[in-house]
Formats: sequence, structure tokens, C-alpha cells
Amino acid sequence: MSPEPTSPAGRPDRPGSRRLPAGVRLAGIGDEAGAPLAAQITALTTLGWDTVELRSVDGVALADLGEVGFERMVRELAAAGLSVTCVDSRIANWARPVTGDFADDLRELEILAARCARLGTNRVRVMSYPNDGLPEARWRVEVLARMTELTARAEDAGLVLLHENCAGWAGTRADRMLELLGHVDSPALRLLFDIGNGVAYGYQAADLLPDIAPYIAHVHVKDAVGTPDDVRYTLPGRGDCRVAEVLSRLLDHGYTGVWSIEPHLDVRPHEGVAADGDAVTAAFVAYGRELERLVAGLVPAADGTAADGPAPGGPASGDPAGGGRRPGAPGAGAPGADLPGAGVPAAHRPATGDPGTAA
Repeated sequence: MSPEPTSPAGRPDRPGSRRLPAGVRLAGIGDEAGAPLAAQITALTTLGWDTVELRSVDGVALADLGEVGFERMVRELAAAGLSVTCVDSRIANWARPVTGDFADDLRELEILAARCARLGTNRVRVMSYPNDGLPEARWRVEVLARMTELTARAEDAGLVLLHENCAGWAGTRADRMLELLGHVDSPALRLLFDIGNGVAYGYQAADLLPDIAPYIAHVHVKDAVGTPDDVRYTLPGRGDCRVAEVLSRLLDHGYTGVWSIEPHLDVRPHEGVAADGDAVTAAFVAYGRELERLVAGLVPAADGTAADGPAPGGPASGDPAGGGRRPGAPGAGAPGADLPGAGVPAAHRPATGDPGTAA
């Protein structure tokens, strides 16, 4: 793809006022722009964004990269000026049901703890174990036990696990997300909210926000139309997932942090879809530009009109989470300032520490 004109600093030189809501940065899951690290770096730097979410490089999951390949990746990201906001693990995901070997997840967490330290991030995306024939009650017991152990180990390692509304026991229901947070009761477990995942699972993700917004620490931007049997992914704002409304409501709840694109246009790991090439990278960039335009409408300019686009990068301080919030937004501080678990309503806490105890 032909790169956009760049400024002397190496970032795209685009005219006009470009701003983001206070305390918000834009990022993307790199391998959605292509498997090679070079494609991922090209996409993010073409957009002028300074942070990336990592899932795989050259088709290899981050935890499975050899040491030589991993160190090369660290050097090349640094040379490109890209920080890492989060790493997306396979822990408890759609390919690891609740009946699988728990040792696989413990091993991956241990590897990622060391690699996150090298990458300068402490955030690891997880899910909550799809069922594989267990009775509902037993599924719940096993999930809560495993997530408690994973979170304890994450906390010891200085990590924060981000549970995504995707595959697993707590993947689609706000009450289960709150029960999970309440049971584990640790600052090392928070929520990752994917705006577009509901279409594939038959629910409207936006409807979860009133209950879970205070505990959201990271956001995936995705949009889609269709049904669970026929999902078609779209540019942000072109589908049925109410992307602009969700982002606006997150700001109203005081959200600061990263909005990370996961287009799913050409790369969908759960479906075995992994296209590559310049066209895939260009589509990722176009998706990012569409999000910039959408976000611009959420930021009032000084004269009361919307700016024509947000600025790349983030807060001048370099703090990924930032510290500001939209003027007039209720509440104070970053979302999840009440520690996940500690701030969960008592009704969603188990009566004892036994994962089998009913909430």
C-alpha cells in the first residue's frame, strides 16, 4: 500500500484539527492488519497511532514465539515508536473449553508475565471457558475456581487480566460478569468490552453497559450485522452495534484508556480466516480512519462544532490511561477506579469463598 505523506517526525501529516476525547488513545490488534510484524507496524504508523495490541506475529501466538523472534519483535516495535497496550492470550478462550488441561493456561500466563515485562505492559486479555458438556452448575464452579487461581497468579506477577465479553461462562451476561468479579475480588481482574461481539452470540452488547461500565478497563471497537449463523463485519458505525452511542456512553461514565480496533474484515482467528497482503493492511488503515471520523463527532471543538478528526497518539503525559474525562461526565477518575470485585454489588458476591456457593 502507498504510505500517506508524513511529517518530519514520521507520523502522517493530515490537515485540520484532530483531537481525541481527554484521556483516550486509539490502537488496534496488530495481526488484523496482517500476520507479518512489518505489516502491523506499517498499519499503526500509517495511522499515526502510537500503541498496538498484540495477539500474534507471523501467525504465531505471542506466548509461542521463540526467544530470538520475540526479542526481534521488541526491538522493531521500539524502533517504530510503538508501545504495547495489551497482549491477547488464548487463556480460557474459544479454543480452550472448561474441560481442557488447566496447565496450558497456567503455562501461558507464566510465559506472558515475563514477556509483558519486556513489552512494558501489564494487561492480558482472557475469556472465561466455553462449556464442553458439563452441567451448568459444574461449569460455573470450575470457571470460578480457575479464574480465581489465574487472577491470584496474575496479581502476584503484577498483571491485570482483562475478561472479554466473548466465549465462556461470563461472556454474554452482565450478571455473570459481575458475579465473576465479585467472587474473585481482585484488582487484577477487570473487563474488556468488545462492542461488536454480541452479534455473533445473539445479544446486543450495548445493553450490558448500564451494569458493567464502571468495571471496563479496555475496549475493542468492532461492528457487524446479521445473526449468529450469518455474521457480516462492517466499518465502525455501519453495523448494528451502536458504536458511536457506546463510545459516547463510555465517556459519560468517565472512561479513560484505549479504544482498540478489531475489524474482523479479513482476519478472524476463530473462523480460521487469516488473509494477508497490502489490501489487508490498507483495509485496517481505512477502518482506523473511519473510527477517527466517528470519534471526531464526539469531541466538541472550542467554537461548539465538531472537529474534523482526532489527533493521533494520546495524552501529552504519555500515560496510556490519561487522567481527563469529558466535561460534564458524571463520576470521577478512570473506569474501574473502584477495584473490580471490591466495587461489585454485594448481590453478585458468593456467600463464601467456595466457588460452588450460590451468589
